[in-house]
Amino acid sequence: MTDDAQTPYTGRCYCGVLAYAAEGAPVFKAQCHCRECQYFSGGGPNYFMMMPKDGFRWTKGSPQEFTRSDLEGAVTRCFCGQCGTHILTKLPARDHVVLKVGTLDEPSQFGAAKAAIYIVDQQPFHLVPDGLPAFERLPPR
Repeated sequence: MTDDAQTPYTGRCYCGVLAYAAEGAPVFKAQCHCRECQYFSGGGPNYFMMMPKDGFRWTKGSPQEFTRSDLEGAVTRCFCGQCGTHILTKLPARDHVVLKVGTLDEPSQFGAAKAAIYIVDQQPFHLVPDGLPAFERLPPR
């Protein structure tokens, strides 16, 4: 699910201590309903774009990072130590990062999700648009 747009993306945390730029085409745009994303979003699905890791850079500040030590292959979450905004997720052994759409300066650049994932954890109040491909966990690669 590759998006042809090579739009430069910029964004920041809520308080402005962190800022970033991301270049390259998103390789996957989705809404995630997993239980972990519900914690980070406050209860709803998380909207994200999977972006090339080498096209992402911090333009202001340095994030705090958190990796669960009790999980094998755990992801690393990058967030603002001042306001707590979760901006990015680093995936182990992947050439992509997961960028949170709500942190974009222009969230409308996201367009629309191409899939809903981890609907196994979907809550009754989560909405998945009609016709959007939905996967119990991850789609096949």
